Amino acid sequence: MKDVDLHHGASTDVGLVRKVNEDSYLVAPPVFVVADGMGGHSGGDVASRMVVEEFQRLADDYDPRRGAEQVADALGRAQARILDYGEAHRALQPGWHAGTTAVAAVLVDDEGVTKWLLVNLGDSRIYRIVDGRLEQVSVDHSVVQELVDAGQITPEEASVHPERHVITRALGSPGGIHPDFFLLPLGSVERLLLCSDGVTGMIDDAEIEEILESVADPRDAADRLVRAAVAAGGRDNATAVVVDVVGLVKDATYDSQRQLQSLESKLGGRL
Repeated sequence: MKDVDLHHGASTDVGLVRKVNEDSYLVAPPVFVVADGMGGHSGGDVASRMVVEEFQRLADDYDPRRGAEQVADALGRAQARILDYGEAHRALQPGWHAGTTAVAAVLVDDEGVTKWLLVNLGDSRIYRIVDGRLEQVSVDHSVVQELVDAGQITPEEASVHPERHVITRALGSPGGIHPDFFLLPLGSVERLLLCSDGVTGMIDDAEIEEILESVADPRDAADRLVRAAVAAGGRDNATAVVVDVVGLVKDATYDSQRQLQSLESKLGGRL
């Protein structure tokens, strides 16, 4: 894989309501992660931290030719640790639960071509800026997203739906994990954003796009996104990681179905 010059920034804030920041993030180029923990009582923050620890372990010995396999392994290790942690606590406190969302971006070598491999579980999100427009790459694993997909509610109704925070996939789920993978050409991503729903639940896509388009430095952009979420009410922990590829040559070509089938073939039944 050729060397790629990445500029990046990250910011997180506990917000105005929560007492503990259950979000965790990792910036270890070419590996970037955001995890939003759930459970409280030292559950969510520990679960999200376990995800980051496993991806740091990946970053310490990363082989871009095995990127998809290593990402799947990191998620599997985090899942096993979170389940063990939950089982130990439930022995003392029945009903106790810990879980976390996860979004990650890594650079991979796909048959000699450098690409972005993106993965998500839950309702934390991955966006890209392409041709000056914001586009959500990940698809929320949530009850309201399923209702939107079924045509039962509109995206606008989803933003105020009483079950908008109920997610359908997460690390820590005893039913196993089923992440979505996306493989994007390097040139199809002018700017990449990974964020928790503490950002997207407080500011809309139009404001996110305006910040990402108007703030050149990714460190300042990440900070502006989090500060805007807090200023809008800060009802949840807010975390943003912004990544730019320096000297990018644009390439908007992206066949999502073909790329997904390719990844499924490579991963087999690993997850």
